Amino acid sequence: MFLTELFGVFSLSALAVWGFLMAFFFNVFVYSLGIKQGTTLLLSSFIMAVSYFVGDYFFTWLSPTPATYLDWALYDIATLLLLGFTYILLKKTSASFIYLISGLLINTLLFLVMYLDLYIYGNTTPWILWDIYSFGVNIVDFTMIVALIVDRDILGLIKLKNGIKAIFSARKTSHSL
Repeated sequence: MFLTELFGVFSLSALAVWGFLMAFFFNVFVYSLGIKQGTTLLLSSFIMAVSYFVGDYFFTWLSPTPATYLDWALYDIATLLLLGFTYILLKKTSASFIYLISGLLINTLLFLVMYLDLYIYGNTTPWILWDIYSFGVNIVDFTMIVALIVDRDILGLIKLKNGIKAIFSARKTSHSL
C-alpha cells in the first residue's frame, strides 16, 4: 500500500493502462512497417490493453459496486484464457508471451491473497503482505509492458524454462534406459 499512498491509486492504474495502450500502438506501428509480421505479439498486446482498460480503477469506479481484488483476479483469469485461446488458434508465441502468462499468474495470486486477507479474514492492519502486493503488482505490470515493447527475454525466464525442461527430459531419458 506504500506505492498507492505515495502516488495515489488512480495514477498508478492509469499509468499501467497507458503503458499497455502504448505497447499495443507500438506493436501496430511495427507491424504496419513490416518489421515484425508476427500476429501473436500484436494480438497479445491488444488483449492486454483491452483487459487493463476494462479492469481499470476508473472504469470500475463508475460501476454501481466497488471493484474488489476478486474482480481484478477474475479479469486476469479471463485475460489468461484469452491469451490461451490465442495460442491455441495461432500455435505460436513471441518472447513476451511467457512474461504475460507469468505476470498474470503472479498478479492473480496477489489479488486473491489480498482478497482473502481483507475480505475473508477482515484484516485492517497494514502488514508486509500489503507492501509485497503494492510493489509486486506494479513491478509485474511494468515488466509485462516492457516485454511487449522489446519482445525479448529480458529477465531470462525463457532460458530458465528451457533449462528446467532440459533437466526433466534428461531425467526422463535416464530413467527409461
